[in-house]
Amino acid sequence: MPVAQARLQILQVCKLLQCVRNKDKQQIEKLIAKGTPHLINYNASEQGLTALTVAAKANDDDMVGFLLGLGAHPDVVDLQGKTPSMWAAEFGNVECLERLLVAGADMTVRDIEGKGIIFYLLTPTERHLKCLDFVLKHGADVNSTSLDGNPVFVEACNLAVDNEKACLRLLTHGADPNAAAMKSGRTPLMAACSSGGIKVVGALLAAGANPNAIDSKKNCAGHFAAMNGHIKALQLMAGYGVDFNKVANDGGNPIHYAAKTGEAMCIKFLSQRGCNPKIKNNHGHLPKVIAKEAGNKAAGTEIRKAEKSFGKGGKNNDPWVLQLYDWAQARKSMLISAFQSIDVEDVGKISITDFIDVMTTKNAPVDDDQLKIVTTLQDKNKEGRIDYNDFFVAKKWVNKNFVYEAFEGKKKKKKGKRKGGKKGKFKLIMPICIQDEGPRQFGGAPPLVYVPQHIHFTDTGRYDRDKPPKHPLQDDSAWYIEAPRKSYVNINDAVKNGDIASLKDAFKQGVPVDIRDKFYKTPLMVACFISNIDLVRFLLENGANVNARDNFKWTPLHHACHAGQLDIVQLLIENGAEIDASSINGGTPLTRAIECSKDTVVQYLIERGCKVQTENKKGLTPMDLAYSWADPRVFEIVQAKWETLKPKDDKKGKKPKPKAKKGEKKETGDSKQEPLKLPDEDTLPLPRRGSILRAASALAGGLEVIEDIRYIPKKIWTPQKTTKELLRDKEIKRERFGWEVDFPDYESPFQKNISTKLQEIAAEEAPKD
Repeated sequence: MPVAQARLQILQVCKLLQCVRNKDKQQIEKLIAKGTPHLINYNASEQGLTALTVAAKANDDDMVGFLLGLGAHPDVVDLQGKTPSMWAAEFGNVECLERLLVAGADMTVRDIEGKGIIFYLLTPTERHLKCLDFVLKHGADVNSTSLDGNPVFVEACNLAVDNEKACLRLLTHGADPNAAAMKSGRTPLMAACSSGGIKVVGALLAAGANPNAIDSKKNCAGHFAAMNGHIKALQLMAGYGVDFNKVANDGGNPIHYAAKTGEAMCIKFLSQRGCNPKIKNNHGHLPKVIAKEAGNKAAGTEIRKAEKSFGKGGKNNDPWVLQLYDWAQARKSMLISAFQSIDVEDVGKISITDFIDVMTTKNAPVDDDQLKIVTTLQDKNKEGRIDYNDFFVAKKWVNKNFVYEAFEGKKKKKKGKRKGGKKGKFKLIMPICIQDEGPRQFGGAPPLVYVPQHIHFTDTGRYDRDKPPKHPLQDDSAWYIEAPRKSYVNINDAVKNGDIASLKDAFKQGVPVDIRDKFYKTPLMVACFISNIDLVRFLLENGANVNARDNFKWTPLHHACHAGQLDIVQLLIENGAEIDASSINGGTPLTRAIECSKDTVVQYLIERGCKVQTENKKGLTPMDLAYSWADPRVFEIVQAKWETLKPKDDKKGKKPKPKAKKGEKKETGDSKQEPLKLPDEDTLPLPRRGSILRAASALAGGLEVIEDIRYIPKKIWTPQKTTKELLRDKEIKRERFGWEVDFPDYESPFQKNISTKLQEIAAEEAPKD
């Protein structure tokens, strides 16, 4: 492995690698012929790259063949000890690896960490699997171990659930199923049980893997399978005589581990197969305590059942019965093949004698007397024949709570459609419509709904809200204080925070006052929801649409009535809000006011002439809602109005519409309308084009140059409320919302109404002494 050291060697190697990347074969031949001897096998000084390594990493099989023809050695290594074959294998470059194998690349070479080529073929792709087939045919060691003592087969089984085919290939080519890591003691079976590769677990057990092997912490494969909830792995190990009652260094058995992760079915199976649920770990905790602390209710239930039934006998659940059942299930395909070879007529049944012979030949873990008990239970009709498919179902000779179907969970039966009868209650489907925030603005700024946040900064040692500058030029702190970084805030969040300064800046920059967030809510809706009357007045003055609708078709008036503030409701209606606007479920502002139990708002809406005889999609009127929410003040107001109204007439009793008089024309959608005229401010005059004569006359007469002496300060003081004004705002806030508004547990009228109802229901349901 010659490394370029002299200046000329370094330059020639760099040039060679560049030519390999550029596929310049002519220049490569010149460098090899006239450059440093054996230049083609030199390593670069930094990473130790060679020409062949670069070509193999780039999957340039043509260049690999060309370099091999010029004398490149297929086993030259870089500074990490990796050969071109290892690089090709790591990237799944099948064609390059095949070229290198034809050239005689050695598959037993290891890098400086002691890893062979198979360590680089554990990525779960088809290309890596094909490369694995190539290297196995050319003598790669399937039992190689790295310098830190990790066998390659254990590393492969760590990815058994994704890399199943590779694990099975290694096993069929002679990988040791009982290989263990030197430091941790981890075996391939433990790794496969952790990852959940069930086929790999079955193949390992069939190949002779020891299910009772323990690692450095005395964990067995059952601990890992129970911890990760792989009940299929536990069932397979039960068929190979595993001892589930092993205790690790921390004093926990597999049930302790399953209790921590909440694997209820694993706990049920383990307790049935001999794992004790009543022992404590080193911390003095029972499995049920661990499940309770972890919040796993289902696991705790199974543990309590296991504690009651553990060690007790029952019908068809003797240890030898369960052992035979698990053994047969683990070898089901092999036994069925043996039974079918005897069943020449293919009727699914064989004689009892043949059945016993097959079971004895396959070394079933029972004696002849126990087999006769099984055949007697299986052949209840005394036909002298055994249905071998029914034997694996095992419901005749194994307790139904112990068969594998009991751990699969109950399947819900499909309910048929009812014929006739009453229809169920109407269920309104509520679509939650959302929209995209939009693209970024020009220059990379966030979408338009995010506005620049107004940050007021000044020299607090000189000025504050109670001592502002007397003149705009007096505050020169912007010249010597670093300005804060520009930040953006959602415009509706600015409304929630009462940030009028940011809103003013946004509207000056052209942001629409009715811009919507992803839930189609406008700033006016948010201001009404939080009951900020100053913001509501500000937005209305800036032209906010008082009848805009969100994704549930709520208008700002809906939100204001839901918040229960009379002054905002009055302000909206005075500015043209639709008093009978209907939402997506038929709710009106009146129903929203009834829900929050604000009698003043309900009284005002009724006095302004809102419709009381309305129905929502569930057929409920405001009178029904007032009765349901049970606020006596609101109920009296609505009832008083309801009694003065006449009942609605039927459709049959309606009078016909008056006919139009002659000469009158009906307005239709197809009638032509006059085109709208743009205001004068939108029609800009075209700029006058210059000419030589005009320029000459201007030069002759002289242009009057007016010097602009205006000065714009770098930063303008933001008007702020004084401390006295802030205290006055707090007083007004308490007058509007109540004295509880300053506390963190303050609830809006609607939330408070809900809480009251829940407390009343809880008091009624509480047991009486």
